Parts: sequence; C-alpha cells; structure tokens
Amino acid sequence: MPFIGVDFYRIDDLLTDEERMVRDTVRRFVDERVIPIIDKHFEEATFPTELIPVMARMGLLGANLPEQYGCANMNNVAYGLVMQELERGDSGLRSFVSVQGALVMYPIFTFGSEEQKRTWLPLLARGEKIGCFGLTEPDHGSDPGGMETRARRTDKGWVLNGTKRWITNGTISDIAIVWAKVDDEINGFIVETNTPGFQAPEIKAKLSLRASVTSDLILDDVFVPESNLLPLSSGLKAPLMCLNQARYGIAWGGIGAAMACYQWAVEYTKGRTQFDKPIAQFQLVQDKLAHMLTEITKGQLLAWRLGRLKDQGKLHFAQTSMAKRNNVWVGLETARLARDLMGASGITLEYPVFRHMCNLESVYTYEGTHHIHTLILGEYITGLPAYK
Repeated sequence: MPFIGVDFYRIDDLLTDEERMVRDTVRRFVDERVIPIIDKHFEEATFPTELIPVMARMGLLGANLPEQYGCANMNNVAYGLVMQELERGDSGLRSFVSVQGALVMYPIFTFGSEEQKRTWLPLLARGEKIGCFGLTEPDHGSDPGGMETRARRTDKGWVLNGTKRWITNGTISDIAIVWAKVDDEINGFIVETNTPGFQAPEIKAKLSLRASVTSDLILDDVFVPESNLLPLSSGLKAPLMCLNQARYGIAWGGIGAAMACYQWAVEYTKGRTQFDKPIAQFQLVQDKLAHMLTEITKGQLLAWRLGRLKDQGKLHFAQTSMAKRNNVWVGLETARLARDLMGASGITLEYPVFRHMCNLESVYTYEGTHHIHTLILGEYITGLPAYK
C-alpha cells in the first residue's frame, strides 16, 4: 500500500526542504524496494543483503557523519527521518543501518585515530565492509560494566577472550567493535573478523527481527594489533555514548513502525463490513484509532524536538532515553491495537502489523530496556540512581 501520510499536526511545516527531500527519497525506496520483498525475508529468516549497496549509494550508512570520510553529512533530523522510514519498512533494515552508522562508524569517528577513520569509514560508508558492535554478553545486558570479556596486552598488541551475544550483523561482518576489560577499565577494539580464534555463529529460531542477522561473537585468544585499539575509548562512558547514538535513531524508528500499522488499521477497518456497516463506524474502533493517532503525533513531535536539540549540541542523554522509551512503546501499542482491529487477518503476512509487533518486542528491549530508560529518567528527576 502506498504511503498515505500521518501528519496530523503538520510536522512537515517544521522540516526544511532538504529534510523533506531525504525523507521522501527514503520513503520511495522503502515503498518500491523494501515492502515488496520484506515479508518473504521475514518468513524465511533472511536479511536482504542485496539492498546494502543500494542504501550505501543513497548515503544512508553513517549518514550524519562528515563528508571527508565519504559520508552524507546529514543533519540529525534528516538522519532521524531516514530511521523512521526504514523502520516503516522493517525493524531489521533500520537495525542494520543503525548498527553500521551509530555503533560501528560513530565509535571509529569519535574514539579512533585519524588513520583508523581514513581506513575504515569510507569502506563502511560504501557498504564494502560491514560492521557489528560487541558489548552485550550472555550474562551482562543491562549492566555492561560487569562484562567478562578481557583484553591482555602483549609485546605486539592485545589478546582478547570472551563471548558476546545478541549482536546484530555479527555473522556477516568484516569488523567488530568489541568492548573488553583491560584490568578494571573498558576499552574498544576494532577486531577484523577473519582473525584466527574469532567466530560469529548466527542465532537461529528467532520469532522477532527475523529479517535481521543476529549472532554470538566468540573470541578465543584473538590477537588484535596495537593499531586497532580505539585510542580514545577508555571507560564505560565510551560504549554508552555509542548506545545513545543508536537510541536516537530508534526513537524515530519506533514511530515509523507505528505509522505503518496505523495506516493499515484505518484502511482495513474502513473496508471491513460487519452488521451492514464498515467497522470503522463503530465507536470502539474509532476510540482506538483516535488513541493511535494521538500517540503517534506526540511521538513525532518528541522525535523532531530531539533532533533539533541534537543539531544544536544541547541534547542530554536522558532526553534520548525519554524518546526511545516513549516512541518504542507507541510503536508496540499501535501494532497491538492494529492487530486487534484486524482480527485474525492481523496475524498473517498479508498485512505487516504482526511482523512489526514481533519486531518491536525486541526493539522495546534492546539498546536499553524500557525499564532501564525509566530508571535513567528517574535518576535525572531525583538525583538518586536506582540501579546502583
């Protein structure tokens, strides 16, 4: 179904011509290239790798990083609109782009040497190299400071040992940004995945994010040369800064998924007749549609303001937490209500709502669970950290 539009508060009027052009370009790409194929990929649990070079040519990989490294240098509102439209197609596609840009290219740009930037960023921007981000471990998710992966210094570099889990892109990656403890400190390393001792088996039998590659990373005496240490990455703050970049994009993405589900709910209920009239005419149905549109509109305004603050250099990480927490909830709430309104039809791949609902169950949890973002806001409000 072509995109109809969900802009009740005329947010388009708040966007620049360039931002609208970026949004509309990615919208067409999603409508023409993603939506026709994504259900099959979801059903078969495969990622549409054929779209990687297309997205690279469009400038979507590391889109808000500087041109000098081969990137598009979009402002953050335009970048957010990219994330919105990609997730309107599928969370797996947005996750791929988000990981490549916010969790691989961003740490190299922010914590890497000039040589590392010039070596890796153009290759990643062109999609000639794929990356992943290794922070989460089997026993350490919400508490990354407890990680067990270790890096030991040698005469020629570092030796890494440990296991990471739930790693997007891991099996198809050429490099991994791996976070490991050096004594009591945390550092980031660029690990080339063809290094002996490195394995990235794919996690199978997922019921969510099926059109996405999710992996374990196993590091068994993996040697990393000194030149692959991210020199400015010391401390837990560094990977958390990366997560904040990814959370920003997710705040926009959740609204994209909500927009898709709302569209289908409206069209379906207007066309579905029961008791001699379209079910969209019933009060209970209209109540749910009004609720969905209201929450989507609030989420759109939250994302837009977040982007403007980010572009002005005024963004606080707790503001990102609020937007990620709220907007993914909006996406999931909308998907569930749309499925409810569509009855049994809502569980089939004939419509995208159940696919979005399954995906959003993961998005609700990753890059900081809903509850962790609640506690981040709680600490900001009270000054008292509940998770320490």
